[in-house]
Amino acid sequence: MKHPVIALVSVCAGLAATTAPTRANPRPLPFTYTTDTLSPGQVEIEQFVDLTLLRAINPSSSGRQWYLPSAFQTEIEIGLAERLELGLYLTFVPDAGEQLTNKTLFPGTGNGLKQRIRYILADPGAWPLDVGVYGEIVENEREIEFEAKLLLQRRFDRWRVAANLSGEYELYFSEQRELVLNPSAGVTYEITESFHLGLDGWLRGEYPSNPKPATRTFGLGPQAYLGPAVMMNFGKLWWTVGAYARVTDVSHELQLGEPYGPIYVRSMIGYDL
Repeated sequence: MKHPVIALVSVCAGLAATTAPTRANPRPLPFTYTTDTLSPGQVEIEQFVDLTLLRAINPSSSGRQWYLPSAFQTEIEIGLAERLELGLYLTFVPDAGEQLTNKTLFPGTGNGLKQRIRYILADPGAWPLDVGVYGEIVENEREIEFEAKLLLQRRFDRWRVAANLSGEYELYFSEQRELVLNPSAGVTYEITESFHLGLDGWLRGEYPSNPKPATRTFGLGPQAYLGPAVMMNFGKLWWTVGAYARVTDVSHELQLGEPYGPIYVRSMIGYDL
């Protein structure tokens, strides 16, 4: 008898393979943007769910324990013109529960809003590399943040390689300032038009100023993650999921307050409106 997880993936893959995709614009890699954009007037809604494994104190036992905090992001994507796309986001990070203390802030996000523009400089395949630019503004309960990305992509028949050169400048309400470098890269293989397998990786390093820390700690990074990704397109609906392992400081024993746990999972569901 098949393992239930293998059976579920097999069923989903079969359904995806027999479902004709429509105009949806699925993302085959959860962290790495490709240079695909919505057509003018097209609207898509996407729901992200992020999970990571961190440590906190259980007051009933006064001991440390693992817990699985989550972060949710809802995005509305709008095709404004050829190769030009607007994204509007709502982000929400629920409290992991009053039964735990010494919890860690979820890495890289908070409760608030985001707005971003993505523009691709030429039609797909017109240049040796497809090139796009991406700009984003974030407002949450801790900071105002400005982010920029250079998007690169190249197709080789059914293979696609993508990379994002990305950085943020964060202005905290506490007067602290921080530069964040968070590049990513990935490769996908199109088994069918509706079913893609890939490998995705990302890195995050934080460089605070005002004040600048005397020494760099594990929690400032840079820390890198790598893992498999699966994308299934059911027509107007698509689903992408990636599971990542930390590949830097793999022997490090995670301490209270440190945001980079040993695993990270991101699931994305999109629907073409």
